[in-house]
Amino acid sequence: MSHRLALRGQLTTAAVGMIAAYVAMGVCRAAFVLENWSAFGPWLSGTLLWSIFKGGLVFDTSALLYVNALWLIALLFPLHLKESPAFHRGLRALYVATNGLACAANLIDSVFFQFTGRRTTVTVFSEFQAEGNITSIILTEAVRHWYLVALFAAIVWCLWKSYRLPQPEPDTSHKRYYLTQTLALLALTPLAIIGIRGSATAGTRPITISNANQYVNRPVEATAVLNTPFSLIRSIGKKPFVTPDYFPAEQLPQVYSPIITPVADSLSRPGKNVVILVVESLGREYVGALNPKPYDGGYTPFVDSLVAQSATWSTTIANGRISMDAMPSILCGLPMMVEPFFLTPASLNDIEGLPHQLAPLGYHTAFFHGAHNISMGFSAFAHAIGFDQYFGLDEYRDDPNYNGMDDFDGKWAIWDEPFLQFSLDRINGFRQPFLATIFTASSHHPFRVPEQYRDSLRDEGGSPIHKCVRYTDLALRRFFQRARRQPWFSNTIFVLVADHTNQSTHTRYLTDIGRYEITLLFHTPDGQLNAGTRPGIAQQTDISPTLLHLLGYTRQPFVCFGSDLLATPPTRTWAMNYNSGTWQYMQDSVMIQFDGTRTTAAYNYIADPLLRHRLDPAPYAAYERRLRAIIQQYMSRMNENRLLVRQEQ
Repeated sequence: MSHRLALRGQLTTAAVGMIAAYVAMGVCRAAFVLENWSAFGPWLSGTLLWSIFKGGLVFDTSALLYVNALWLIALLFPLHLKESPAFHRGLRALYVATNGLACAANLIDSVFFQFTGRRTTVTVFSEFQAEGNITSIILTEAVRHWYLVALFAAIVWCLWKSYRLPQPEPDTSHKRYYLTQTLALLALTPLAIIGIRGSATAGTRPITISNANQYVNRPVEATAVLNTPFSLIRSIGKKPFVTPDYFPAEQLPQVYSPIITPVADSLSRPGKNVVILVVESLGREYVGALNPKPYDGGYTPFVDSLVAQSATWSTTIANGRISMDAMPSILCGLPMMVEPFFLTPASLNDIEGLPHQLAPLGYHTAFFHGAHNISMGFSAFAHAIGFDQYFGLDEYRDDPNYNGMDDFDGKWAIWDEPFLQFSLDRINGFRQPFLATIFTASSHHPFRVPEQYRDSLRDEGGSPIHKCVRYTDLALRRFFQRARRQPWFSNTIFVLVADHTNQSTHTRYLTDIGRYEITLLFHTPDGQLNAGTRPGIAQQTDISPTLLHLLGYTRQPFVCFGSDLLATPPTRTWAMNYNSGTWQYMQDSVMIQFDGTRTTAAYNYIADPLLRHRLDPAPYAAYERRLRAIIQQYMSRMNENRLLVRQEQ
């Protein structure tokens, strides 16, 4: 009996197995889009769906060849001793396990995407390595999204049932067996290489995450083209900061320099205290006072009242999409590019932030975060940038005046109301001047509020986070009510800023800009800043240079990828962020999107807030030029450890 039948059976097994895997990945992509319909649905068209399908095949091919490499090699490798029923049953288990894991990653990302706005990369393992609540969160979400668990079980069952076990043939001709098997493997190898690379064209680079943008109109849509196994595999061992050569080194500072020379003027009042309230997920969408009709109303009556007494800007932007991105942006002027700064080797660079800058002026500095003290790497970063003290869950638990772990929300941190009061107790004991940064946590997944407020706080029904935002607003109200009675209050600058946005219900906040629009207020009880909305753009990286201006800091220049909002004309204020291989740059009324090589889109986001109408990018070449310089400055300084001005002197 000929071994050609054995080869034919193995090729049939491989073909049927790969087709089934393609179908499974396609089903997962459909689940990803449907689970996040609000992010994709309003902009979908037949043409875009077809483009996503075509691009998805390219990225699925690459991912599936990675995922199934061991199975395919074992199946087709020319070794006649492996031709046994037990061996092939083992291969079926391997096939189902590896493809099942790939599908699980995609389905998990269908939920995780709602909080990150991108496909997961390998840095996720560093991001959550210190969190002890991940298992609990996954189980909670598995119950909440039971239909995705059921879909996963159905996919695994179909993969198992569709697998065709090849029928081994009697060993009649070793010569023919090895010849046919070897030729088949040699013929398939270059096809596999082409599939993994994503192109058969000589001289092209293998596809990367950013290549998904060529199939879609908006960066967020690239996540529908991608799949999570590809994003994980292609980010392993990748250097996040690669310095481009857009400009010669001597020309670069003339185009853009992140070195800010501080100024002092009549607005400056040295010796004032600073309290920075970083409010979890307080997107601009939730604050009625920051929105025109029909978005007014909101869920934050206290923050609305604070807006009327504070300075803010027409457009207020986050530099990232997760909490880890916010802390370096707000306190050090370092935006997120490619990967969170915390999770890159550059986090070991010499850096400074507000605590280091204010220490020589006699400031006592403290950071407050009600989660476990190692959570998110906040305590390590706070220490690195010079905070004198760190107050977390450990310190709260040890305070006899509070209820310890009875006030723990069960997932992440101490509830906002008691932790803000605890923070206020500690602040009252500080010598002046002081810098206190408080990072809240309750307006966060899994979107719960304390038991005593479950009935009294209205549930809007539009989104689970709305009730949590109402609770955090209540906690902020009680913090300010008590703070106003303290002797240091009137001599303090308060900054209230969100770390990032979260769930959205209004179409405007589902756009490529809306997903980054946050609340950002400067509140000065003594009237140092006039209340009102100022023209221009404010981003998180603008906070530290603007604060230093208000404090009259003039000791030395510093590196900051932001602007002093009080010394920059509104038309020169700007913001940037990065998502899935695309940089976004906003200045004046225009936003451009840049893929590292060219401007792919331009919009007038003021006249066209839903970003329906693309502009000719040619008139905005100066914006692209500036963005290129910002990227090159950031990457080169990260790679060369040049985040301190004194390193250049």
